[in-house]
Amino acid sequence: MADTRSERPLSVCITFDYDALSLWVGMLASTNPTQVSRGEFAAVAIGRILTYLREQQIPASFAIPGHTLLAYPDTAKAIAADGHEFVHHGWVHELVSMTDEAGEREVFDRGFDAFDKVLGVRPAGYRAPGFDFSPRTVSLLQEYGFAYDSSFMGDDFNAYYLRKGDQASPAAPYQFGRPIDIVELPASWVLTDVPCFEFVWGSLPGLRAPSAVEEMWRGDFDFAVDRIPGGVYILTLHPQSIGRGHRWLMLENLISHFKQSGRVVFETLGSYADRWRTENEYDKWCLTPSVHAPTS
Repeated sequence: MADTRSERPLSVCITFDYDALSLWVGMLASTNPTQVSRGEFAAVAIGRILTYLREQQIPASFAIPGHTLLAYPDTAKAIAADGHEFVHHGWVHELVSMTDEAGEREVFDRGFDAFDKVLGVRPAGYRAPGFDFSPRTVSLLQEYGFAYDSSFMGDDFNAYYLRKGDQASPAAPYQFGRPIDIVELPASWVLTDVPCFEFVWGSLPGLRAPSAVEEMWRGDFDFAVDRIPGGVYILTLHPQSIGRGHRWLMLENLISHFKQSGRVVFETLGSYADRWRTENEYDKWCLTPSVHAPTS
């Protein structure tokens, strides 16, 4: 029988977490003006990023905190003008696990309010700042009507339905919750740029050579394109990090490698999630035992 694995392309989702100033004043709680200024470079990099995406005809997904939308409304509008997708990314890149329910709801509400004020859109997808969830977050995603998330790491190149109600305790067996109708498009620290490149005194050494990072990202791509037909390969990039010249040249080389395979399609997180849901009907998927929907 002929091997049909190569007949289905791998979907490549190029995603940008446009954190700008919010990363430094939010999650890192910095009041150091020079450190905060590092976030300004994100707004500089957006121009070169959009030019390249336009030239290559690549649609992308931009996860943007509300704080960034209000600080840089013109760049947000430029992203919208080029037809890219927007993803909810909190208010000021805060860690929601460090707040209470009222605080977490405020994060969602302020993020949505900023999208409405600047762009008049309501994102269907969510990516948690720092990939950080509280025990409440999945329920809140349901309540706020999100169609998909891209924060969990339970798979590498296969989407799945997110679970609700997992219970983890060192004193008892793990209790799996039930799948819900929110598509999970798995993220990975391996396929993100900040840990590799950004230097933060006392916490991140960063400053790795782009060639070393390209080797990792290329290796994961080569595995996925050969062995996970129809899967999804997601890069989580940050304009203030990947937008530096030597790093951007590496990304251009990597994307050329993707294209040369002849077995990829570039699309947004939302378009992949919509198609995956159509091909994997929720009720039927839940009846098929898997590591993501284990039997009781």
